[in-house]
Amino acid sequence: MIKYINQFTAVTAVVLCLSSCVKDEYLNPISETALSDATAFDTKPRIENQVLGIYSALKSGQLYGGRYFIYNDARPENFLSNDGNRVTARAAWEFSETSGDNEVNNLWAACYTTINRVNVFLEGMEAKGNGIAGADANRFNAEARFVRAVAYYSLLQFYCRPYWDGNGSKPGVPLRLVAIKGGGYNNLARSTVAEVYQQIISDLNFAEQNLLLTNGSNILNTTRAHRNTAIAMKVRAYLSMQNYAAVITEANKIVSNAAPFVASSGVAHALNANATTVFTNYSTNESIFSMPFTTVDPPGTQNQLGFYYMPLGVGGASGIFYLNPAGIVGDATWTATDTRRNLVITNGGKQWLAKYTNPGPFLDWAPVVRYPEVLLSLAEAIARTTNSVDARAVALLNAVRNRADAATTFTVASFANSTALVNAILKERNIEFLGEGIRSIDILRLGLDFPAKSIPGFSVAAVPSTSPAYFWPTPSEESRYNALID
Repeated sequence: MIKYINQFTAVTAVVLCLSSCVKDEYLNPISETALSDATAFDTKPRIENQVLGIYSALKSGQLYGGRYFIYNDARPENFLSNDGNRVTARAAWEFSETSGDNEVNNLWAACYTTINRVNVFLEGMEAKGNGIAGADANRFNAEARFVRAVAYYSLLQFYCRPYWDGNGSKPGVPLRLVAIKGGGYNNLARSTVAEVYQQIISDLNFAEQNLLLTNGSNILNTTRAHRNTAIAMKVRAYLSMQNYAAVITEANKIVSNAAPFVASSGVAHALNANATTVFTNYSTNESIFSMPFTTVDPPGTQNQLGFYYMPLGVGGASGIFYLNPAGIVGDATWTATDTRRNLVITNGGKQWLAKYTNPGPFLDWAPVVRYPEVLLSLAEAIARTTNSVDARAVALLNAVRNRADAATTFTVASFANSTALVNAILKERNIEFLGEGIRSIDILRLGLDFPAKSIPGFSVAAVPSTSPAYFWPTPSEESRYNALID
């Protein structure tokens, strides 16, 4: 673990800018973009800049800058590999990861680097910063704890058995809540999956209670956490825990009782009128939380979403993954007139996802949470808890489908039972969030098999929930430095 922290962030300094800055250690032995622990919490602007640095760690190219989404999308059936290079997620696609693979080590490292940056910040706030920040202290702490929750949730999606297996009793990940500033912190055993989720919910509860109702602008409401951001992440976490009653409780805080469904307090989240423009206008009220990029802080080489999903040579893309005709794009119930079909293009006889179309350096914002996810999660939870074809669940499903496909309207009579309704909701999630990393999360939380898939000359067999390949191995670098990891 110490190796990871030293590799990705300076443990004795706090970064004060979102972008990395090059220094000549011979001519400038003291970094002009970092502060010592003694002075990092001296002023409120310094403290807030540290908060921005925490978000910057989360949007590392190895994490929410691209790779987290790509690995989640590569594993299920919707994408086919167009490149055998293991550097660009081929191992994730074919379920051949080993403990020594870069993707296994780098995602783990990026998560724990983010977590450690949060822990360093929280300890500094407790020692000095809370008094300096005054009334803003709890808000800054809440933003940090929100990011930590997201990082831990991300780890659980790759390195652990899902919550349903033993009700969270299986080994999770090391729950690191103490800042690493030197040696002696390597050894830490795994907490259980339930214990990690408990910490995630604790962090998100604190965030909900202490974040602002609104950050004051559409851009800030999309790129920094506010109250409803924390609630939306709790909806996702509880859904992964199959705690459907809690999903309903949380989602009802930001979803009105009837259509048109909107958030009644805080940021006025609602579905955008056009299902496609949210991928060009990144700060509508539909986008609850996204990772922003500029030419100053791009996602980095071979991490960008457009680089992977757009055809080879289009805007500098490499065409790593194209759409599987046997996946959701080939489903006949996804009608030809659905406007989300406009996000699929044909090139070279193959279909490609065109949600991320900016040319290199590929500065499309990465969508972490959008409002339709909350609506569909609520619909699913209602159907499961009532064990019925509930009218509100159907209305929530219709809200997402109708804004893209006005010709398709479901009624209660459309479904023979609650199972049929849940299956329709899951299919809608698969359509709506294609290329946004949700499909793998849904497979894991429900204990489904990862479907078989094939390309000319190569096939990947279905991966059942009992297979060791269902989740990733412990990274070799963690095993090397942490004697208590299994």
